[in-house]
Amino acid sequence: MNPATEVQPRQQATLALPALAPASTPVELSEANKRSAGNFEIFWMRIYQLGLSIVDQGFSVGGMFLANVALARTQSKEEYGVFALMYSVFTFLSGLHNAAVLEAYTIYGSGRYYRQFPSYARFLWLSNARICLGLTATVTSFWALLVWLAPQYASPTLLGLALACGILLTASFVRRTFYMQQRPELAARFSTLFFFLDAGLLLLLFRTGKLNGFGAFASAAFAWSAAGLIVTRELPGRAKSEDFLEVEPAYWAEHWKYSRWVLFTALVFQFLTQGYYWLAAGFLSVKEAGELRALNNLLMPLDQVSSAVSLLLLPVLSRRFVSQRLAGLAPLWKRYCLGWLLVTSCFAVAVLWYGKSVMHVVYAGRFDDVASLLVALAFLPVILGVGNTMNAALKAMEKPQAVFCAYVASGSATLLIGIPLIVHLGIRGAAYGMLASAAVYTATLGIAFLSYVWIEPKTSPREVRNMEVLLP
Repeated sequence: MNPATEVQPRQQATLALPALAPASTPVELSEANKRSAGNFEIFWMRIYQLGLSIVDQGFSVGGMFLANVALARTQSKEEYGVFALMYSVFTFLSGLHNAAVLEAYTIYGSGRYYRQFPSYARFLWLSNARICLGLTATVTSFWALLVWLAPQYASPTLLGLALACGILLTASFVRRTFYMQQRPELAARFSTLFFFLDAGLLLLLFRTGKLNGFGAFASAAFAWSAAGLIVTRELPGRAKSEDFLEVEPAYWAEHWKYSRWVLFTALVFQFLTQGYYWLAAGFLSVKEAGELRALNNLLMPLDQVSSAVSLLLLPVLSRRFVSQRLAGLAPLWKRYCLGWLLVTSCFAVAVLWYGKSVMHVVYAGRFDDVASLLVALAFLPVILGVGNTMNAALKAMEKPQAVFCAYVASGSATLLIGIPLIVHLGIRGAAYGMLASAAVYTATLGIAFLSYVWIEPKTSPREVRNMEVLLP
């Protein structure tokens, strides 16, 4: 036998051995199982938190949604139009409060002051109380001035807004704090109790025939105050406010540097959608303003889901950008944007199919003459939704000036496009104008976001892995 023929099979066997995958040891399998279980737990924890956030957001605005529907069904269109305008004023005041307190509080509290959060939260809690008291006094004084100079404009609804606004805005501060502490279950518990208390009060007013705009605001304020009793022990921080200023003596300069852009944004934010109620009232009548509000009420549920998702993601986006810059922020934003685009598209299809029927049932047929406009307004959440994801990303990047520019652009579109549409097409023109303003808003945010992404220093994959330990 040729010795070469005997060696060859052994050589082939020897060469084939490295191709076989080494068997996993019990320790390696155990570690892999632990990682898989850990990822599964994280996934379900995020789903659980999202569910709590949706519950919180739905119940937190559910009371005013019920008030809107009840007033639209029982009041004249003119009376409901007055309430719609006052609710728009509250939205404006909420924007100012967001600019003065909540935006910087969320970004800085979740980012640069994350480790000093107890004292920081207590410090902002006291500042928020002073601002809300001042706002309540200012609006109440304005109502009293109207009673003296122009009593025909001193609406009881305005008085209800004046007395309630400070409490409603403080409730927003408390809920935001719970999200920053990553405890959405507290926010959901707070909002759930509010909703059922408010719903009971509204039902009582409805049954006794005393439901009006003043009662709607007053019942919401009372319900939030009563619900606040269950979270008294959880109020922001127990550290002294002086502790934070000792560590950050120049804080207000930093706060103003960020908040000034948000404040300017709040002043022009009204022109994106809320301004159309005032334009409809001015160029058409209060009746048309009420009709436009009734249409947008059907889009409110999705708007609240959007707010719920944003409340969860904004602190996370902020911490990711602080720790990893774009390498941490961009992947999460992409998933956020694509997921929200899918949700809003499905909602638009549902509105196109069932919107008119739902509107007929909700308002008992009182607004059937404008129900056809839902075909156009169904696409408003789709357009705004994409823009709002970039809005959150830019805030996390501490670029509020870009958001301000987007609102200025949309406000310009409202004036240059919306007003002519309203004059020529009436309430239909207002619906088309909202779509135009939303498109300009989203396009401007897209340009700004891509510009910052382009100039932002890139982080290598190796640097990303080294910084992963900094993620929350």
